[in-house]
Amino acid sequence: MDRRSLIAGAALLGASALATPGPVRAQGTGESLVDRFAATLSAHDIPAFAALFAEDYVNHQVSAATGPPPANGKSPKRTTVDLFAARLAGIPDLKVAVETSVITVDKVAASFVYTGTHGGTYFGIAPTGRPLRFTSCDIFRVQNGLLAEHWGMGDIAGILAQLRAPAT
Repeated sequence: MDRRSLIAGAALLGASALATPGPVRAQGTGESLVDRFAATLSAHDIPAFAALFAEDYVNHQVSAATGPPPANGKSPKRTTVDLFAARLAGIPDLKVAVETSVITVDKVAASFVYTGTHGGTYFGIAPTGRPLRFTSCDIFRVQNGLLAEHWGMGDIAGILAQLRAPAT
């Protein structure tokens, strides 16, 4: 076997392994966890959204977008679920799409696009009726088919600029 054939075979084997990684699939589905993340939020199904996260989930993102650190006795999972429930309350027609994703054996990274109308109090700002569009880039470690750890960045400045923009 020549070197080119060996390299081509290894590349095909690696590509097929990345195309269908078992650990980054949502439990009981063929969908990737990032697709389920977007779908459950778009469906406003908070119980299904919460089920995507491991009980011992760790969120490494600490920013204005995630709010204050968890209160005593409140798990990072519950804090994250509550944050997204508040987002749904502030943007009652929220839709989430996966712009692009990268999947490995135990990690998944995605760029999400959030769209909707500011129809409820969000970040302490009364409803404006304005359309919103913002993004986040997130990396998750996956364990046993669940989101176990998170690192990411949300576009809090973009959200606030849209919420506080002068009326046209």
